Amino acid sequence: MALTLMYITNDPEIAITAQKYGVDRIWIDLETIGKKERQNNRDSVKSNHTIEDIRTLRPLITKSELLVRINDLHDGSEQEIEQVVRAGADMIMLPMWKSADDVRRFIDTVHGRTKTTLLLETREAEECLDDVLDIGGFDEIHIGLNDLHIAYDLDFMFELLTNGTVENIVRKIKNYDIPYGFGGIAKIGYGDISAEKIILEHYRLGSTRAILSRSFCDNTKIKNIEEIDKTFNENLERLRGFEKLASCADDSMYEENKNILKKDVNAIVQQVRRNRRNK
Repeated sequence: MALTLMYITNDPEIAITAQKYGVDRIWIDLETIGKKERQNNRDSVKSNHTIEDIRTLRPLITKSELLVRINDLHDGSEQEIEQVVRAGADMIMLPMWKSADDVRRFIDTVHGRTKTTLLLETREAEECLDDVLDIGGFDEIHIGLNDLHIAYDLDFMFELLTNGTVENIVRKIKNYDIPYGFGGIAKIGYGDISAEKIILEHYRLGSTRAILSRSFCDNTKIKNIEEIDKTFNENLERLRGFEKLASCADDSMYEENKNILKKDVNAIVQQVRRNRRNK
């Protein structure tokens, strides 16, 4: 089963192009509360999307799903969720939740009017995961490697794949037959850890969802829509082609990749630490 791929954009032309080449979800990102402070001095995507972007994209997104990440729960969450529902979201994502009560409040507010996904990216979320899974009522879980590795004060987000954290989380989720995914994927042949190794880890762990990272099609660098069209076409064809190989791999290949991945991650972590000492 191919990965469900998500791409963050509020640009109508790019969204239509991504949809044309088989991106499964177009992602509108409303999250701003606390994000700048958490990810200060980190090279991460910080969006400036709005409710109006949902309304703009809604009539254009006919094959893909329209996913909207809201802010973490706050005094205005009920109003925000109401606006997102009315604007036409197919699925709403809750970030930065920290308790079973947070999840209950979110599910009760959405009230079945859209699909729901939980973005697991805090220590507290991992600690209360058993209770959250018992509650149920949501459709999916996505493990957010960026904020979760910050929460654990790690040097590199893919340490969560090699230190057992992600494996322990997905082992619990599997018992409830809930779809899950983690992190992002660069274009084939690219990434601090190559996309091929990450895709193989998705398949080993039974993950079925992934975000296309900024490097997959960086629209801050590629401005021409014809070039963006070509980029999506080529990169998705290569990614889906490699997925076919990954889906046919046997357990020995998955284990070999896991061991190589661990060595690569450790090498990057050691380099990060050396760089920090030398500053």
